[in-house]
Amino acid sequence: MKDDVERFLRSIPRVGDGMVKLAKQAEQMAKHLVVPGLLFEELGFKYVGPVNGHSMPQLLATLREYRDHQHPVLLHVVTRKGKGYEPAEADPVFWHGATPFSVATGEVAKKKPGPPSYTNVFAQALTEIAKTDPRIVAITAAMSEGTGLDVFAKAFPDRFFDVGICEQHAVTFAAGLATRGLVPVVAIYSTFLQRAYDQIFHDVCLMHLPVVFVLDRGGLVGADGPTHHGVFDLSYLRIFPEMVLMAPKDEDELRHMLATALAAGRPVALRYPRGNGYGVAMDAPPRALPIGKAEVLRHGRDGLVWAIGTMASEALRAADRLAAESGPDLTVVNARYVKPLDVELLAAQLRPGVRLMTVEENALAGGFGSAVEEAVAALKVPDVTIERIGVPDEFQPHGSQEILRARLDLDVEGIVRRARAFFPKVAAGPKPLSRPVSA
Repeated sequence: MKDDVERFLRSIPRVGDGMVKLAKQAEQMAKHLVVPGLLFEELGFKYVGPVNGHSMPQLLATLREYRDHQHPVLLHVVTRKGKGYEPAEADPVFWHGATPFSVATGEVAKKKPGPPSYTNVFAQALTEIAKTDPRIVAITAAMSEGTGLDVFAKAFPDRFFDVGICEQHAVTFAAGLATRGLVPVVAIYSTFLQRAYDQIFHDVCLMHLPVVFVLDRGGLVGADGPTHHGVFDLSYLRIFPEMVLMAPKDEDELRHMLATALAAGRPVALRYPRGNGYGVAMDAPPRALPIGKAEVLRHGRDGLVWAIGTMASEALRAADRLAAESGPDLTVVNARYVKPLDVELLAAQLRPGVRLMTVEENALAGGFGSAVEEAVAALKVPDVTIERIGVPDEFQPHGSQEILRARLDLDVEGIVRRARAFFPKVAAGPKPLSRPVSA
């Protein structure tokens, strides 16, 4: 019948061919509206669906029917997030990653009152700073609540962009905005920024653009497991020229590092962990820190501990305990920056025979400890012994942050134990040279 209609239309003098063309265009438009898989069919896929993903008989029957198909098949399965549990259906965002709760009532176990999370501190600080700088815009990839940018979005809806699950586009989009004079802040979980590695290189660093990468969930994240641990960022970002790479020791330093990043005028990556801060005072307004300068937290005579991020706070607690228990007396340095590393301070502290420990919640391969070892090698100070504490060359399992850190000696107990074994206690002697404790 279709062919008969086409022959009839073509038989109409002068306008017949045009009418056939118009009819075919109308047919294609109708197909696009009615048949959801037409695009995939045109790309060579066999489109199947939509299939009810909550009907196991229908789903299994469809899979059996097409499992031996000799051509590409796109199976369109429709599901509803939280299906079958009313609280989860009503609020799929909240229930995306559920904490312990009552199945009967949907009531989530109440957390004990404590310090604000690093995510909340970042969100509040960015929103406050953005009030005085209209150039600041925020970008995320379907992680607005998880990164805290929902707070920024409510305050500045026209300066917030959620590009969906497309980290590569988020980075290239940020690069484009930066070329027009804006200061883009790209907030993404550490593990998912890996997807945009090429864009970080080509579109941001190579172009010398002032994009700020905010890496939430840096380090061991706990129950989300191997896919979500952010233990590779210090390694995969520090190789890029132009990049400034830093991690705060606590929630207050996070605020100051954010101010530093926004004022840097170059690519910057700021990484912090999942969870709550230490409860330190946050009274002073955020201020820019000197780039590439570390902070001496404690002076000692028996050896050096250089740590990055919250491991600096843990190392300080460990050193204080060791001193109180007549153990080795250690200098503790909050490195602040993986890149550029404070080589000036390191050179002032090194002497022949010194022992140096590094601590990081990151892969040992190519991470902060590797950067310190490279700097020590370049300084050519003889007889320097280095011990590195960090994440070994293996994927980390599920588990709470406390359990995972304990098994890797990334807590106070572990650092104390490793330090006792590594540092010989010196009865007396000069302290290593170092700058005064900085603010």
